[in-house]
Amino acid sequence: MGPGPINADPRVLRAMAAQLVGQYDPAMTGYMTETQALYRTVFGTTNEHTLLVDGTARAGIEAALVSLIEPGDRVLVPIFGRFGHLLREIAERAGAEVHVREVPWGQVFTPTAIEQAITETRPKLLAIVHGDTSTTMMQPLDELGEICARHGVLFYTDVTASLGSNTVQTDAWGLDAVTAGLQKCLAGPSGSAPSTFSPRAAGVINARRSIEAGLREPGEVANANPIRSNYFDLSMLFDYWGPKRLNHHTEATTMLYGARECARLLVDEGLPQAVARHRRHGAAMLAGVQGLGLDTFGDLGHKMNNVVAVVIPDGVNGDSVRGALLNDFGIEIGTSFGPLHGKIWRIGTMGYNARQDTVLTTLAALEQVLRRAGASVVGGSGVGAAYDVYADNARQDAL
Repeated sequence: MGPGPINADPRVLRAMAAQLVGQYDPAMTGYMTETQALYRTVFGTTNEHTLLVDGTARAGIEAALVSLIEPGDRVLVPIFGRFGHLLREIAERAGAEVHVREVPWGQVFTPTAIEQAITETRPKLLAIVHGDTSTTMMQPLDELGEICARHGVLFYTDVTASLGSNTVQTDAWGLDAVTAGLQKCLAGPSGSAPSTFSPRAAGVINARRSIEAGLREPGEVANANPIRSNYFDLSMLFDYWGPKRLNHHTEATTMLYGARECARLLVDEGLPQAVARHRRHGAAMLAGVQGLGLDTFGDLGHKMNNVVAVVIPDGVNGDSVRGALLNDFGIEIGTSFGPLHGKIWRIGTMGYNARQDTVLTTLAALEQVLRRAGASVVGGSGVGAAYDVYADNARQDAL
């Protein structure tokens, strides 16, 4: 019940138990094509270049940035948590001239502030996190695409922590490059990075296309300015996932099975229904921790549906509480990073774990552990507050 990874859905685990298939088997290429179509629905896009990057969510981030950025390019990175710093570091390693804007952790940027920063820095690329689990805040994106288009700026976002539990509309919001991971609200294991790229982003990437020496046809030559990574070269991955099926690497078959099933789960449920489910259980968890008398961190108006930051009470050892929850109840919650390390817990309601039983069990266990740690809590207050949220939801559903 932390900020991810979470328990994988049993359907995903069963899918991953299937026998391996060779990457050129027609069944395998069929699975790849089906997976692309499923993730177009998940991302809310018609982008041709929608695919999996083999690796954790960070692999998707790195593939997007190293393929879009040429050394010397200006990149704007607005930072409101730990993972904005990650985007900055990867962009710097790709040779970018990185410009940073920051707000205190627990806040997000206004569209006006982003546009002002774009006007001041004139970047090629805006790179921003959608939901940052280090602070539990979610940056609104719906107005930023139009701003980027007006200024001729490419727009990349990492939606690893938000996809499946908060609304993500790639085409409607004007997102050019979007990457994610399975281990949070997609209810799968870490190890595959669903990604999608607009025609504009694909044009930038394909302008640097270079085919490996062992695969070149007669007359083809290497690009003088290729993407600096071979494994994360999206121009080659586009060919691998596209009609050419040009060999790049051995596909991570088992992860593809898992990623495909994650997308099937979401599409079967319906994206609006999945967002509503996360909103319902996230609201119950929030009410529950507040019912226990605990303070929360950050601007609740911009909190993600799927994780809440809880201020550790004075006099309570945060790590001891986490340890007791894990050892005595088999429940894991998270701490945080940087300026928030040791100051907050992060409790998630994500994917397969966004359920009433997990919320109520976590709140009941947390109450008992807090009581043993010397904190003053009212018996049953957390579970009672969560029950009230569920009752309100049931009444609304009945109307």
